[in-house]
Amino acid sequence: MTEIRMSDSECRLLSVIWESEPVNSTELVRLCEQRFQWKKSTTYTILKKLEQKGAVRNDSATVTALIDRQQVIRREGQELLHRTGSSLPDFFAAFLKDRTLSAEEAGRIYRMIRDSQEK
Repeated sequence: MTEIRMSDSECRLLSVIWESEPVNSTELVRLCEQRFQWKKSTTYTILKKLEQKGAVRNDSATVTALIDRQQVIRREGQELLHRTGSSLPDFFAAFLKDRTLSAEEAGRIYRMIRDSQEK
């Protein structure tokens, strides 16, 4: 994936697109108004920026993502660790400090850790 830097607003809009795609641009405006209280012009301005960055396609008023959610999450996480000078265990400790995990969440995380360990 090409490095695409995105603002918080661009990430928010992309999240709505991932959840709804393919989504009609009129419906996208409605969803963003409901979720973020954005005006139509705000949604279209941010959508245009995402198009220019190659993150989405708006073809005949149907919007689809051109980048994968997991890749964006991974890159954003790596960037956060780099910016804060943290390690992955430090991040998990800070993230989990004031919350508990369900048995299902803990199991999923355990399996991911087990599957990613060096052999």
